[in-house]
Amino acid sequence: MSRTLRMVAASAMLLTGLSVAARPAAAQSALPKPDKDTVLKAADIKGTLFPEAVFFRGQSAPVQMRNTGGVHFADDFYVLAGMVDNSGYSTGIREKYQAYLLSEVTLAMGGKMLKPGAYGIGFLEGGKFVVMDLAANDVFVAAAGRDVEIKRPVPLQIVATGAAAYRLYIGRDFVEFRRTP
Repeated sequence: MSRTLRMVAASAMLLTGLSVAARPAAAQSALPKPDKDTVLKAADIKGTLFPEAVFFRGQSAPVQMRNTGGVHFADDFYVLAGMVDNSGYSTGIREKYQAYLLSEVTLAMGGKMLKPGAYGIGFLEGGKFVVMDLAANDVFVAAAGRDVEIKRPVPLQIVATGAAAYRLYIGRDFVEFRRTP
């Protein structure tokens, strides 16, 4: 092989190697990408998908992994929620902070917009649902529902209610949400 041809071949191999190395690694989801939006139960959610302890208002609180739920969207994004052990928090925070919400998408939740992020959530007396930032500041308070017809309320669950609409339940209390563009 001529010297020029070897140089061209070596240059091509080098450029190919650099272009492969320069590409970011594809994000790998904890679960296989679904064909359609899928509601996740606690058995589907492992520590690789949802942390077993979460940070909120200056402390780390354990998540009750048996009381988690979520939605895995067809484009491989998630909305996840899990009840927390809030016993180490002040009474004022414990009243509002019952679960941790992680969202990779913008949501319309209780008629309010919620950007992707991590939040503390809970249900308040008088049919209210509260979303707080990680410093325990209220992001919004929205109207919540109470489902007296639910046969077996569980501590936390997410239920599909129609075309791309869901309910996040804590016991009989719920808030409706959907993904927004």
